[in-house]
Amino acid sequence: MLRTVLWQTLSCQAGGKEEALKKYGVELTEEERGKLEALTSKGSASARRIKRALILLAAADRETDDAIAASLRVGVATVERVRKRFVEESLEAALSERQRPGKPRLLDGRQEAHLLALACSGPPSGRTRWTLQLLADRLVELKIVESICDETVRRTLKRGM
Repeated sequence: MLRTVLWQTLSCQAGGKEEALKKYGVELTEEERGKLEALTSKGSASARRIKRALILLAAADRETDDAIAASLRVGVATVERVRKRFVEESLEAALSERQRPGKPRLLDGRQEAHLLALACSGPPSGRTRWTLQLLADRLVELKIVESICDETVRRTLKRGM
């Protein structure tokens, strides 16, 4: 269902002075409202998802962004962002987490398994134990990875053991 972007200027009485607020208008269908109310009453969804549902329900009831933010203990920018995603994308997009940027993993599952097996094996001759640098060098020597630093080895072992 394609939604059109609806801009409206609302006036609210806040602390004795009038403020003009620009916001996306949230119009819920009966089906959407029912889904949001069911989501918030069950309590089985993540806290963030429930808060977003409460934001949309309050926005559909024509509450101001400041009032919604104060009652739900979120920032005004969060309320604006949820409204915007609902109007421009969809209900599911407004409720869901966005993919967060991040550096891709340096070792895949197979490479991590090799590292763990190597760390659990006996150390090289002439050594009493593995060092992080020895493990990194051996992974390169065995052509499991092209290059790897000892810090990556440390983080992987810490997470994997």
